[in-house]
Amino acid sequence: MVKLQNHIRNGRMACLITVWGGSTRYINEWIKEFIKERGDYMQNRTLAGMIQSQLKKYENRAENALYYKEGDEWKGISWKEFGERINNTARALLELGAEENEMIAIYSSNRPEWVISDYAIMSIRCSTVAIYATNTAEQAEYIVDDARCRIIFVDDQYQYDNVMQFYKGNSKIGYVIVFSRSVKIDENDENIMYVDDFYELGRKSNQEKELQRRLASITEDDIMSVIYTSGTTGDPKGAMHAHRSFFVEIDALNSRFPMGENDIEVVFLPLSHVYEKASSYWMHSQGATQYFCSDTNKIVEYFGEIRPTYMCGVPRLFEKMYAAIYAKMEKAGGIKKSIFDWGIDIGKQYEFAKFRGEKIPASLEFKHKVAHKMVLSTVRELLGGRLNFFSAGGAPLAKEIEEFFFGANIFIAQGYGLTETAPMGSCNAPKDFKFGTAGKPIDGNHIKIAEDGEVLIKGDNVFKGYWNKPEATAEAMTDDGYFKTGDIGMIDEDGFLKITDRKKDIIITANGKNIAPQLIESRIGQDYYFEQMVVFGDRQKYLTALIVPAFPALEEYAQDKGITYKDIPDLLT
Repeated sequence: MVKLQNHIRNGRMACLITVWGGSTRYINEWIKEFIKERGDYMQNRTLAGMIQSQLKKYENRAENALYYKEGDEWKGISWKEFGERINNTARALLELGAEENEMIAIYSSNRPEWVISDYAIMSIRCSTVAIYATNTAEQAEYIVDDARCRIIFVDDQYQYDNVMQFYKGNSKIGYVIVFSRSVKIDENDENIMYVDDFYELGRKSNQEKELQRRLASITEDDIMSVIYTSGTTGDPKGAMHAHRSFFVEIDALNSRFPMGENDIEVVFLPLSHVYEKASSYWMHSQGATQYFCSDTNKIVEYFGEIRPTYMCGVPRLFEKMYAAIYAKMEKAGGIKKSIFDWGIDIGKQYEFAKFRGEKIPASLEFKHKVAHKMVLSTVRELLGGRLNFFSAGGAPLAKEIEEFFFGANIFIAQGYGLTETAPMGSCNAPKDFKFGTAGKPIDGNHIKIAEDGEVLIKGDNVFKGYWNKPEATAEAMTDDGYFKTGDIGMIDEDGFLKITDRKKDIIITANGKNIAPQLIESRIGQDYYFEQMVVFGDRQKYLTALIVPAFPALEEYAQDKGITYKDIPDLLT
């Protein structure tokens, strides 16, 4: 049945029915019921249609759709309220004269209003322009001007003050909607308002007929999101994505991972990034619940409070978790560390045997029960106790870290993708993985390796081009329609993709040796006392590492060793 669902989602209904054993009448009735349950978006697959279908399906559900932290308390937003806020926001945008295909900016950190505004924007056939909450006024102004945004949603005082620096200047911004009531705004300007007042504007609006007309007119190929690249090699470029782009990932994830109504995601990575944005769409398409992480420094604390089943993360997060756990064990030393190492080793043996489909020997079963009680359950409890899997991307993750968490029955699904590929191109899955790789290419896109080792991707997930930059778009594509990722990689004999480095990051030393710095950075970055590091040495005789120390860890070490400030000069001589 699951396989049938996946094929229907992919539009391959007829061919699968021909090989299904049993009653054709039963199959047809089930298909009708399935499509009815999933909503009209099954026939016209748009994200706006998807969320409207889910809101209707879950409007009376007891479990909340979204949670946010207010003080020390988690507060929920029901599916019914979620829908009301989306539609009120959409009608309010129509009241402001938002036209079809207009670009509307969101300049905010993670919070429920982010996803509410995003869905509202696409519901009126407009496009969301995501701006990182940490962007400066100058960076935000560039994006707003480039995308010609008239309307912008902002989060707190930092974003509001930044927008005010260009609001009445040469910017095209005409309306500013503020999420947080704590922000001090210019109340004499009727074009600046709090989001609560914006909801009320939409609630009293007579734009419902126009909203429904626009919802019905949205197509899979409409541009619904413009996500700006970091601009490390020049001005940021706005990658344009259609609804169709994100359904490639949704279909692929549904075929590889268990996810449903009882699952809980911690929204940790910024929603302004395509990685978390795509994950959020997948969560809502499956009826899962989201908790918004407002303070990333408290993520371990949130694990205990929320007890999530899923989360998107980046390698640095897992490296720091791994380093912190091992630093604690090193400090404990002796028998405690020996037991911990033994427990992790037994966990790996047990989980790999299960993955290979082997019969577990009675001796290993017994050892695993002991290891679980003494070691493995403790590691799982640090992450809430019921985590099914992490998703990891953004940079390569060391194999030993993947295996460590796997031993504790925590699967890290490392994948690969970019802003321009919405984002996933490949990923490991619980039943088909190889640690140390980025997994196999997903259905819906094709990956090949160019002669110079560059990874090339082609498929419906690939962006529609850079906004207002046709030359940059042409430069990013091959003649046969593949996107040039700029990453160096290989596909092994089993079909798994392995990324070795960025094409532009390859270091060529003075003696002509080519060195990929990412692996070095990843290995050294596992040290508990290092916060960040970068390796450089192009055209030099040797490599150099610039390291940012983890000062809280160093302070703890100094206290344990009785090292005071006056001792530092002696330590250095």
